[in-house]
Amino acid sequence: MEDIRWNAFWLGLTLIVICLVTWASTTATIALIIFSVAVLTYLIGHLYWLHQLNIWLKKPVLNLIPNGSGVWEDVFAALHHEHRRHSRNQTQLSSALGRFRHAASALPDGVVVLNAANEIEWCNPPAEVQLGLDLKQDENQPINYLVRHADFVNYLQTQDYIEPIKLKSWRNPDATLEIQLVPFGTKQKLLICRDVTQLEKIETMRRDFIANVSHELRTPLTVVGGFVETLLDMDGAVPESTRGYFNMMQEQTTRMRRLIEDLLTLSHIESNAQAPDDNEIEMSGLMNMLLNDANALSQGKHKISINTEPNLDLRGAPEELQSALSNLVSNAIRYTPRGGEIEISWSMRNYQAVFSVKDNGIGIEQKHIDRLTERFYRVDRSRSRETGGTGLGLSIVKHILTRHQAKLEIKSELDHGSTFSAVFPKERIVQKQVVLF
Repeated sequence: MEDIRWNAFWLGLTLIVICLVTWASTTATIALIIFSVAVLTYLIGHLYWLHQLNIWLKKPVLNLIPNGSGVWEDVFAALHHEHRRHSRNQTQLSSALGRFRHAASALPDGVVVLNAANEIEWCNPPAEVQLGLDLKQDENQPINYLVRHADFVNYLQTQDYIEPIKLKSWRNPDATLEIQLVPFGTKQKLLICRDVTQLEKIETMRRDFIANVSHELRTPLTVVGGFVETLLDMDGAVPESTRGYFNMMQEQTTRMRRLIEDLLTLSHIESNAQAPDDNEIEMSGLMNMLLNDANALSQGKHKISINTEPNLDLRGAPEELQSALSNLVSNAIRYTPRGGEIEISWSMRNYQAVFSVKDNGIGIEQKHIDRLTERFYRVDRSRSRETGGTGLGLSIVKHILTRHQAKLEIKSELDHGSTFSAVFPKERIVQKQVVLF
């Protein structure tokens, strides 16, 4: 481009010099005629090569680029170079796309590429089998026209793709599919579909096994615990020298019964595919109940305060939510030393309802927080045994909140306390109007 500008500059300068010399040796009229003819010839040449460029652009074949003359020779040379570079890039891009499609076709999981309008751009063979697609016929068709499952359509429209969804296959009722959308590029999406039928069967077997074993163990433990308690209550039935052993037996049977109850509760929640009850819960009464339970469990060892926003209620299953919120309160009491402070609150935050329990107890290291809701995960096993924890409480809380479209937030700092919050969406909130007389 720089050469083209210099060529045009020198050509113009040469023409001006010729005209000035002609003017000096002859007359101004002759110099003006020469200048006009030169400019007209120059413009006709430009128009000709512009016409040739326009003809080539209608059919841009590399070998048919005009040679040009003068500055146009440089223009067509630069265009030829740029066209070759673009062709190389296009070839490399096509090769990379071909390798991607070849690799994606070899994946066992279904992969569908969607554009900004959720239309199918490409899919691999497993996606055709699992979702009932045909790339030749369904290309550029909206995915929701072909996958009409209500849960999938809702998942697509909500645009919350953090967690995958599981659906029963509409082609094979015995199969279960896990689908997740991954945004990429300019409003494009990658749909990943996986057959999790075997995993679901294994998970079902695990839940059934835990439920059956828990049911079988509950009865003998109840009998053993009952006999131990009876013997301890009978005067002279247990010698003082062995009473300590019987007390230990009673503590351990009580702990095992509590563990089995939690296992049964968790198994029931996990296996319950039905939506929870949608009853209106008066949160003021529930908060007072939680405060009474907290004072009874604390036995005056902690300073417990409560802050409830009036006229803010919730929709859900009362028993489940009471169990989940009570678990958060009891954990705060168990892991806060004597004399500590616990604050229970229920309020609005960014159009969401938040139940939180804040304490100034022992706190939790950051590395443990992401795993707290795992079954049987313990930050300190010896302390958990001392406080009577089963390791299932927060897992139960998480499942109950998930069933209510809520989430559990945990903020904690070692030796500076913790804050556990249950955040409920606005769809679950009931706000009553204050009537003024």
